[in-house]
Amino acid sequence: MQPNADLSTRDTILHLLKTNNELTAKELTDRLDITSIAVRRHIDTLERDGLIESRLVRQPMGRPTAAYHLTESAEELFPNRYSTVALDLLDELAKESGESMVERLFELRKETLYKKYSGKMNDKDFQDKLSTLTAIQNENGYMAELQKNSDDEYVLIEHNCPIAKLANQYTHACQCELRLFEALLDADISRPECLTKGGKKCVYRIRRRNQT
Repeated sequence: MQPNADLSTRDTILHLLKTNNELTAKELTDRLDITSIAVRRHIDTLERDGLIESRLVRQPMGRPTAAYHLTESAEELFPNRYSTVALDLLDELAKESGESMVERLFELRKETLYKKYSGKMNDKDFQDKLSTLTAIQNENGYMAELQKNSDDEYVLIEHNCPIAKLANQYTHACQCELRLFEALLDADISRPECLTKGGKKCVYRIRRRNQT
């Protein structure tokens, strides 16, 4: 029961900060039916998780007090319709110009991402490239983890897909991602499991290419 109560209070604090822009610990305590000590405990946890941050606000009398607001990471917890809007736009593009134009759009995105990330792979060995790619995917919300099978073979697992709605409709997005990984890593890659094909996660088997 206690974890549910904690989660409920955590969500309530996040929603209060979302609807009020920022609040002090005292203001949060006044709005919640818990003690100030409990509020402070939740604030500490939310700060540790990178969901809220504070700024000092000067008072007419006394010492400055901390006012808390949501971080950019916390904003992503709230509902948005970005993927729906993007999918609608791609559907309209497909109707007007054909699906080949949508595929070209994904190809251009792949080329843009390659230019963005290829510099981070310079002068790195195979494992460091893989670690860099894993970090990039985590920054982009894929919840990625890297497993090592041997010196030449690794498995990259993505537990989440931020573009799942788009990829379900336009599978070319997944093909472009695989080819992007191949280009960045200079590796042979297969994808035995994919979220868009009913899998529980996206799994990439990555093997170092023979160097001649």
